[in-house]
Amino acid sequence: MLVPFLIMLREGIEAALIVGIIASYLKQTGRGQWMPAVWVGVFLAAALSLLVGGGLELMSAEFPQKQQELFEGIVGLIAVGILSSMVFWMRKVARSIKHSLHTSLDHALAGSRHQVTALIAMVFFAVAREGLETVFFLLAVFQQSEGPAAPLGALLGLLLAIGVGFAIYSGSMRLNLGLFFRWTGLFILVVAAGILANSVQALHEAGLWNHWQDVVFDISAHLPMDGPLGSVLAGMFGYQDAPTVSVLGAYVIYLVVTLVMFFHPPAPAKTAHPSSVTNP
Repeated sequence: MLVPFLIMLREGIEAALIVGIIASYLKQTGRGQWMPAVWVGVFLAAALSLLVGGGLELMSAEFPQKQQELFEGIVGLIAVGILSSMVFWMRKVARSIKHSLHTSLDHALAGSRHQVTALIAMVFFAVAREGLETVFFLLAVFQQSEGPAAPLGALLGLLLAIGVGFAIYSGSMRLNLGLFFRWTGLFILVVAAGILANSVQALHEAGLWNHWQDVVFDISAHLPMDGPLGSVLAGMFGYQDAPTVSVLGAYVIYLVVTLVMFFHPPAPAKTAHPSSVTNP
């Protein structure tokens, strides 16, 4: 429940920030009459995300066992790629996202005969990106979880994200977004490592990956996956009580590489050479 809650909270706040930045800029520049077009874009993006998620879930339910394992492995790999890119994309553009959205908004509304369509499309693509990222992650989590806990966690995260986004927009709440995205990004990388490990296992069960299947260790007698603590660790971090070389290797290699990249300081901004600066 905690994993979908936190991911939905993070993704929801990202989407709320995008909509809030656009709404604030329209209000500040005296273009508040364009807000209905913004909400149309948000609605269409949400509808697309629900349609894609529901369609994939219904489609997978019709698969035989091996095809279900293959589908689970492929969705997991896609989710890992999306989650990883999401973390590093936000780390890279966090400081410039406001300026980028303002520029895109000005461009969409500048002298076009189809300003409404341009604005709807801009909001749609910005919000749909967040929605589709969330869809693939939740599919990977739901396939590894049983019962209503995961969907309930996702719903609670979404509701809280909407409330936080509205509070930030109205000015009644201040949130250290840099710190928030940094810690949730770190958590997402650990979760993604578990999804990757489970995806490797699913591909093996589907008969597609049969290399390095020796068991590294077996602690099922002390911390079984179907026990209270083991099930929590499995649901949150992809814990396995008897991992194979390929499963454990995928987990460790991914985590080491991404954590090194995550904690590596970003490159300093380039400054103009004195000789290239001209006086106004």
